[in-house]
Amino acid sequence: MTDLVLVLNCGSSSIKFALFDAGARPLPRRPLWNGKVDGITGPAPTFGETGVAPGPVALDAAHPYSAALEHIRMRVRERMARGGHRIAAVAHRVVHGGAKYQDPVRVDAAVLGDLRGYIPLAPLHQPFALEAIGALLHNMPDLPQVACFDTAFHHTLPEVEKMLPLSWDAWERGLRRYGFHGLSYEFMSLALAERYGDTARGRTIVAHLGSGASLCAMQDLKSVATSMGFSALDGLMMGTRCGALDPGALLYLMEIEKLSLHDVGQLLYHGSGLLGMSGVSSDPRVLLTQEEGNARVQAALALYVRRIVREIGALVAVLGGLDMLVFTAGIGEHNAAIRERVCAGLAYLGVALDTEANAQSADLISSPASRIPVAVERTNEEWVAAWHTTRLLGVH
Repeated sequence: MTDLVLVLNCGSSSIKFALFDAGARPLPRRPLWNGKVDGITGPAPTFGETGVAPGPVALDAAHPYSAALEHIRMRVRERMARGGHRIAAVAHRVVHGGAKYQDPVRVDAAVLGDLRGYIPLAPLHQPFALEAIGALLHNMPDLPQVACFDTAFHHTLPEVEKMLPLSWDAWERGLRRYGFHGLSYEFMSLALAERYGDTARGRTIVAHLGSGASLCAMQDLKSVATSMGFSALDGLMMGTRCGALDPGALLYLMEIEKLSLHDVGQLLYHGSGLLGMSGVSSDPRVLLTQEEGNARVQAALALYVRRIVREIGALVAVLGGLDMLVFTAGIGEHNAAIRERVCAGLAYLGVALDTEANAQSADLISSPASRIPVAVERTNEEWVAAWHTTRLLGVH
């Protein structure tokens, strides 16, 4: 009987899952089987898996998220029954570990209680991962579960990068910059070292561009600065999130326009970014097809790119230069037009693209004339979570 690690990556409207062979050494980068329930809270949820295109899935409208988890559990049980495998452990991507959790941890009721305390810091993601953990703790209490934290990779940040310019007692109460997308950046630190060696160990900036987006400045493959801070609202403009924002604008919205705290939260998390500005979509692929003749779409894309260029420039200053630029995640890996526009804004650094390589999303998209190599690297958060779990639990 083969031991497998099941990885769950739970978002607000989707759940990705992957099964890895825990007995293989080294742990294979490709899962044996994976899939996704998408559009959970929308009118037409879908389910897709390895070798099967996404198709409609019926979910209980009153409890769609619980129904999506149960659908995945059912499919996994069917798969286990056919294949002579067993689930030895479950790994979870958990966005926030706070100041307490700097390494992956096996979850029990006490740990779960701690993690629930961080829900206000990551309301788009934290509750959903914890719902899955709680359900499994209740239904399968003897099944080991491991939480792997998106904040953990950034514990190498120097203290000055963790500080917020508030009163000192706020720092002592735990208000600090944490950084996110850490599982993705941790995979980058491994994959880039394998592919590019000493070049990646220099001054590298990784752009994780998806529906959520951030940048990480690495030195010797460790995080030394990042664009996201106390919450996943900070830094870059995103699909529906605002990114860095003058706090005076929030005071104005609440004091003058009388928006409630709930209304402001909805605006910042769900009604801003590309969707809020364009009024069309949070997806750059859609916006690029409607850019011509639409001033709002043009403005949204222009600001989206400008903020990326601006934040990269800030991180270059912190690093004291740049030796490598890397794009990853859904937009970073697949959207040649956005990469081209960002790199055009970095021409002053000597960045130059190979147009054909960029159009093909090749591993290396910079031209021979570029002073700085520019790469596209596929991220693999699920593998990182499985890898940590096998190491922590000794699963084999």
